[in-house]
Amino acid sequence: MQYRALGRTGVQVSTLALGAMNFGAIGRTTQDEATAIVDAALEAGVNLIDTADFYGEGESEEMVGKAIAGRRDDIVLATKATMPIGEERNHRGSSRRWLHTALDDSLRRLGVDHVDLFQIHRWDPTTSDEETLSALTDLQRAGKIRYFGSSTFPAYRIVQAQWAARELRLGRYVTEQPSYSILQRGIESHVLPVTQEYGLGVLVWSPLASGWLSGAVRKGREVTTSRSRILPERFDLSVPSNQARSEAVERLAEVADQAGLTLIQLALGFVNAHPAVTAALIGPRTLDHLRSQLAAADTVLPSDVLDAIDEIVAPGTDLAPQEKFDTPPALLDASLRRR
Repeated sequence: MQYRALGRTGVQVSTLALGAMNFGAIGRTTQDEATAIVDAALEAGVNLIDTADFYGEGESEEMVGKAIAGRRDDIVLATKATMPIGEERNHRGSSRRWLHTALDDSLRRLGVDHVDLFQIHRWDPTTSDEETLSALTDLQRAGKIRYFGSSTFPAYRIVQAQWAARELRLGRYVTEQPSYSILQRGIESHVLPVTQEYGLGVLVWSPLASGWLSGAVRKGREVTTSRSRILPERFDLSVPSNQARSEAVERLAEVADQAGLTLIQLALGFVNAHPAVTAALIGPRTLDHLRSQLAAADTVLPSDVLDAIDEIVAPGTDLAPQEKFDTPPALLDASLRRR
């Protein structure tokens, strides 16, 4: 396992980090299975575990808490808040009122007195940077969190938050967690240059592109992945963007074969090759999934392989732009771009 500094925090984290979204109902992973996955990941050298209150409305956090009991100090523990929890209108967002409550709930479910990294799961356009950053700074000073970060923020919001922290003399985000894969490279043109400018650690999610790069989605095969069951429209080959992804995957598989790698090794090696990236979040549902992904722990792609990938998916290109999560709201809601 390789390790890198998490931004400018001085904390060393493994370049493959364990994402726990699939623990529980989402991935149909039981507590025994989740504990076995955590055991195997830690044994392989993984030292960062990432979850969120939104995953199964707290179920993932509870399962992570049980799995890490007795070895908390060996783990860089991260969770997230702001996504809706239940129907109550104020049980979401990044207001001081909700972040204090959400963190206390997360600590209780995890069975710990602090988390190492507390992340704002999505930018909340209804809440000011001052409100959110001041709340996070107070939680940090109270010892409940060591650091805080953002997740899937548009580049301009990352910049704005950094300037707000400086102007208001508050703590700042030290990490960003964006979606990034060979098939979704748009952040190379905006988010990653910003994270490098401000020295943020970058924990990328969906490096296997929701299963497209796991080897399970190939031409001529029935798609039976968990994600295809939940979001079938993302794998419907009558959709042009899905057809483009399918064609790219077949060409990428050839590149992997020629390099003596699995498609998973190619995909994880690619994201970790970018100098802005700290770690790739893997989200296995089973031990077999975990083992296939851990095989990429020491994968270093040579320049000719990276060049071949660039020929298939150009730098800065998203093959499925409609699936972006950091799109400015005005591009999605016409009322926000009309006088």
